[in-house]
Amino acid sequence: MSTPVSILSIASFSPLGTSSEVVWENYCNTNTLIRDFKSADKTVPAVALTALQAKLVEDLKTEDAKYASLDNSVLYSMLASRMAVAQAGWTEGDVFGINVGSSRGATDLFEKHHGDFLKNGKTNVQASPATTLGNISSWVAQDLKSTGPEISHSITCSTALHALLNGVAWLRAGMADKFLVGGSEAPLTPFTIAQMQAMKIYSTAGGEYPCRAFDFNKKQNTMVLGEGAASACLVAGKAANAIAVIEGIGYATEVLKHSVSISDDAECMQKSMLMALKDTPLEEIDAIVMHAPGTIKGDTSEYAAIQQLFGDKLPLLTTNKWKIGHTFGASGLLSLEFAVQMLQNNRFIGVPYANPQIQDRPLKKILVNAVGFGGNAVSVLISK
Repeated sequence: MSTPVSILSIASFSPLGTSSEVVWENYCNTNTLIRDFKSADKTVPAVALTALQAKLVEDLKTEDAKYASLDNSVLYSMLASRMAVAQAGWTEGDVFGINVGSSRGATDLFEKHHGDFLKNGKTNVQASPATTLGNISSWVAQDLKSTGPEISHSITCSTALHALLNGVAWLRAGMADKFLVGGSEAPLTPFTIAQMQAMKIYSTAGGEYPCRAFDFNKKQNTMVLGEGAASACLVAGKAANAIAVIEGIGYATEVLKHSVSISDDAECMQKSMLMALKDTPLEEIDAIVMHAPGTIKGDTSEYAAIQQLFGDKLPLLTTNKWKIGHTFGASGLLSLEFAVQMLQNNRFIGVPYANPQIQDRPLKKILVNAVGFGGNAVSVLISK
């Protein structure tokens, strides 16, 4: 087996809450966080920050004059990373690598700066530096006063788990002793929502659960956008203070038929799961946190991929997008946080409107999936 990597901490800044205890409490109830959201002149379902969290973002902007010009995607990551580093016991002056990705980056600021340009024919001096995708990791490093390598990237909706792959690779190669990995997204902007609506994948469903992720009988797409960030602190080996251990990682890309296609049985996800599992017997996998974005094709193809691997003996299956929406580049780390919390609490959290699944043994190994536009998939196997 390849060198295991320990997760010392994982923290998030999302509508679920800003502490692990509150996040877990939210997962333990059957209420969705999806609410009506005003976008331009329309009302759509979405998962926006709470008033308390919005205040924390505004407070962060006043800490340092330089922070006032940053996009929420950067600020969310700074807040999540502060919590993760504090939980891990890393202190100022520690040298660690940072890889935080985002699918869209500074969407809100980009739209505002571009709107000003169309209106006035010129733009603000901060337009370029504040909308550069690479500024997320750079600003997190500035805020934490880290001097290690800084990487930012976009690999669509699997971005956060690709950040984790990078961190694992650096640690296993001996190029770093510690690595902070994460994903952040602030996509609740009129243009971004309009893009999802143009593809006819955004939810128009009402009712108690506007996002029907994991409902394999739905007749319409029900993806809903959410916002947030998550960060995790990693070290090589099995640390005594680890909250979970990364046993395997996998990745794959499949040939596209069009720009957002995926095969009926998600070949890329089959390959990524097999790579992550490696020599682990299938019967040892207790649960899978699916990507399951709430679209018909996205949900059913991933389910078919899991069936191809596991046959009739499926592990427990779940997703969190019915509750928190799809956070694009941050979604994989938020799913990983969900998996870690289930391991720590030895409690499986299912989808409330799906057929109940019975946990009949302790949770010891959980697989986490992510897939994005471009036919790319990532799978991560973690253990208690």
